Amino acid sequence: MHIFWQSFVDAKTAGAYLDRLQSYLNEIAAPGTQVRVFGMTPPDRDFGRLSELRCGVQAVQAGLGAEKDGYDAFVMGHFQDPCLYDLRATLSIPVVGAGEATLLAASQLGRRIGLVTIDPAFEVIHREQADLYGLGTRVSHVAGMGLRPEDFNAAFAGDEDRRAALLDDFADHALPMVQAGADVIVPAGILPGLLIGGAPGYKVGAAPVVNCAAAALKSAEMWVQLRALSGLEPNRATSFVQPGAQAKEDFLALFRKP
Repeated sequence: MHIFWQSFVDAKTAGAYLDRLQSYLNEIAAPGTQVRVFGMTPPDRDFGRLSELRCGVQAVQAGLGAEKDGYDAFVMGHFQDPCLYDLRATLSIPVVGAGEATLLAASQLGRRIGLVTIDPAFEVIHREQADLYGLGTRVSHVAGMGLRPEDFNAAFAGDEDRRAALLDDFADHALPMVQAGADVIVPAGILPGLLIGGAPGYKVGAAPVVNCAAAALKSAEMWVQLRALSGLEPNRATSFVQPGAQAKEDFLALFRKP
């Protein structure tokens, strides 16, 4: 099984993170599964709706290329999942969103979900995201840490003091949620999720913390296996109608130089 993982950071600003992410995903992958992590240039660097849209559109282009190259699944390795439904309609292979997979997993571990995201700019987007997935009433709290992707570089390059400081910062944002009633915590970003991945059994108070990187990968593996077992795929007559050849050609033409 070959899985294409689309990150929204690039090697120039977050090379240590991308290296660690690919290593980690392949460490926890099922036997026979290989994961390749791809960055994006320019990265998601000016947080907001326009950047999310631009990166989402680039992810759709990458997804078309991944399917053509024979990958078995595509993972949107960016918690906000921009253009996720567009990708799922466009590709025939399974398409997994890190945010969707993690929120659905969290909904099975507790009733009230608290999200700790990288930056406050994403708080409203996460609320909308939870509504889209039918979990709006279950997400009780959202808080941003005020960080940039490059703030994690030292931790992923082996600086244990920096890693411990980031985990403490994460816990400082999550603890008030737990004290206010959240009973499961989600790191709303692969960057903080990868930090949690190095701390098995990590909790804030009594609340389990969901490793979003692992949740997305295991969801992708599951959907590839279910498709192979029974041909199970999204509804192509209603929610995820596939585009015709002309629509794909018109879309790809946007990326060609004049």
